Amino acid sequence: MKKQIGAEHIKDLCSGAAFLATGGGGDPYVSQLQAERLLEKHGPATLLAPADVPDDFFIVSVGMVGAPTVTLEQLPTEDEAIGALNKYEEVTGKKVDAIVPFEVGGGNSTIPLCVAAIKGLPCIDGDGMGRALPEAQMMTFPIYGVHPTPAIVMDAFGNHVLLECEDAQSFEIEIRAKAVEMGGMVSSAEHGMSGELLRRSTIPGTISFATELGKLLRTHDGLIDVIQPKLFELFAQSDYGVIKHLFTGKVLDSQRKIIGGYDVGTATLQSFDDPDERMSLFIKNEYLVAKIGEKVVASVPDLICIVEQETSRPLNAERMRYGQRVSVFGVGCTHHYRTPEALKVTEPRAFGFDLDYVPLEDIA
Repeated sequence: MKKQIGAEHIKDLCSGAAFLATGGGGDPYVSQLQAERLLEKHGPATLLAPADVPDDFFIVSVGMVGAPTVTLEQLPTEDEAIGALNKYEEVTGKKVDAIVPFEVGGGNSTIPLCVAAIKGLPCIDGDGMGRALPEAQMMTFPIYGVHPTPAIVMDAFGNHVLLECEDAQSFEIEIRAKAVEMGGMVSSAEHGMSGELLRRSTIPGTISFATELGKLLRTHDGLIDVIQPKLFELFAQSDYGVIKHLFTGKVLDSQRKIIGGYDVGTATLQSFDDPDERMSLFIKNEYLVAKIGEKVVASVPDLICIVEQETSRPLNAERMRYGQRVSVFGVGCTHHYRTPEALKVTEPRAFGFDLDYVPLEDIA
């Protein structure tokens, strides 16, 4: 029996994806409303496990690229992502057989489902990050052999650009520049791949897992301390595995600026138990490094996930404000990011931090 995601599942998916997005991926609320409306109109999206994808399928990744803060004012429309995919088929002459998300984070977990439902195509139950990360070369797709271009970039007015780049690093530079030039946020159709390449490069099961995680958070909707044992149990059964509680306190300061198409900034949290104990967070769309004092307690590619203490609701970086009471968790990345080729583009030094990556489970 095929697995489907309908309008009734979207709230849970958005909540779970916001947790896994590590502060980035865009605010999930508007994407939730849009996805609920579109799936009610067009019917549910069919999920296809990577293991079940035929070799001769042609799969394209669809989503939004830009600074998440922009989406608080420049609301996404259904036309952009569909337009990008239609133009991709027109320009390349290839028929797309399935859609795959490039990240299970914020709005980028729902947009591919909407496109799939409208086009009558299956959506892959998996993605290219297992979280959210700010740059294209950090996706598992290019790390494991998928070329990012040709790619179509489309803005809210229907303007489009075709990108042809030598590698993922060049693609990131080009698509980020276009996102800035075209209003701060664009939709893209990219990373065309065969079924064989999809299985090699995709983190499987993440859409289903995010939905299950979101259901747990929704049905509880209370103090995070109460749900923590069940949260840990859920992750222990997943490909992520390790999860740790890192910090509980209030937000003292949060500063971000849009720089080069990214939300860049820092935040400081103060412990409830000891006013002198503070956590520093370093942000580039997502929470990248967490320190307590001078000690690093978590860093990319592992996940730093923050929820509101009283409600267990995930907190995006652009929604962080002074006085919020929060709990911070570290989650181990999947094995896809533990290889030398993956760490080369996702470890702290890839972001300019003078730090070596230490796996979460090895940090005391």
